[in-house]
Amino acid sequence: MDYEKLLEKAYSEVKEVKGSSERFEIPKVEGRVEGTKTIITNFAKICAILRREQRHLEKFLEKELATPGKMEGDKLVLNRKLNSALINMKIADYANEFVICPECKKPDTELVKENRFTFLKCLACGAKKSVRGKII
Repeated sequence: MDYEKLLEKAYSEVKEVKGSSERFEIPKVEGRVEGTKTIITNFAKICAILRREQRHLEKFLEKELATPGKMEGDKLVLNRKLNSALINMKIADYANEFVICPECKKPDTELVKENRFTFLKCLACGAKKSVRGKII
């Protein structure tokens, strides 16, 4: 094979990283408390920036905050009065465990399931780290 064909093959096998930047900021939780429920109105936006499924982050927060919850459109409703600082801290914990690469500290990662194990695979440096497969 000549160089051009090899280069084309390599580019077709490499995943493109979109939205990568040196400054990675998780948006702060926006929402309100209604009675005994906490409603996170920008939950879908947070999941989009983290590039993770809403259900995965929802299950993590429900377990870490010890409260049931449910999705209502793009909002997450948690059945407990919660301080936004606590929710922001738990989302940061989620990002450190399931989003940010432990080697290069970039958010350009994906969760890959191999057999019974789940790995955090970095698209920037190629590092691979096991993470807890089941949140609940």
